[in-house]
Amino acid sequence: MNPYYDDGQVQIWHGDCRNFLPSLAADVVVTDPPYGETSLQWDRWPDGWVSLVRPSSLWCCGSMRMFLDKRDEFAGWTMSQDVVWEKSNGSGFAADRFKRVHEHALHWYRGPWSAQRHEVPRVPRPHALDKSSRRNEAPGHTGTIGTGVDYVDDGTRLQRSVIAAQAPRAGRHPTEKPLTLLRPLITYSCPPGGVVLDPFAGSGTTLRAARDAGVRAIGIDSSERCCEMSAARVGSAEHSVRGPGSLFGEAS
Repeated sequence: MNPYYDDGQVQIWHGDCRNFLPSLAADVVVTDPPYGETSLQWDRWPDGWVSLVRPSSLWCCGSMRMFLDKRDEFAGWTMSQDVVWEKSNGSGFAADRFKRVHEHALHWYRGPWSAQRHEVPRVPRPHALDKSSRRNEAPGHTGTIGTGVDYVDDGTRLQRSVIAAQAPRAGRHPTEKPLTLLRPLITYSCPPGGVVLDPFAGSGTTLRAARDAGVRAIGIDSSERCCEMSAARVGSAEHSVRGPGSLFGEAS
């Protein structure tokens, strides 16, 4: 079987991810599965997909309800941390609950922690370039940390666990995540020259974020339309795309 799309850096497979996961090797999975919280036809959690993941590092987006409902599927995995996406505007129409303006991305791993890549991205410290706005701030930390290691304030800080990001524009995919959320997860977990795998590629945000980070990516989606969107987003017309009625022409 040939991939739906392959340009040498990004590869896309069309079908149920459970048919592909056992044979696809990667360094980390970064994905946003259907949560199974609505009656919508596409919102169906594919039972058993987590156990088929080959990489030992997994970033999975979801709601707290989803993770509690599916906790047994993550047996054998250890949760290391959670990152929160703070949305600019929330969703939901329930008047008897707080307006939900966030989603979670949980990092799971198997095996020893020392075997996992965990390079926290560093970002510019607020006002690092604007000295006038720092007049009333406490001075930066100096001296030593831990066992006598000298600390130098280079104007950056560790990426925070709450990432505020504008939701992507409507019309591409109903649950699309912003690139600014996924890029740090990939940078943290995928080594240079590594491979990111997304079993629920959707409109290709993970694939695009991986390309931007300079690493390879593999995406899977059961919707041919989503495969088309992903291919259009990461590729160009001269690359090979398989599938009738695709954005790049007839099947090759």
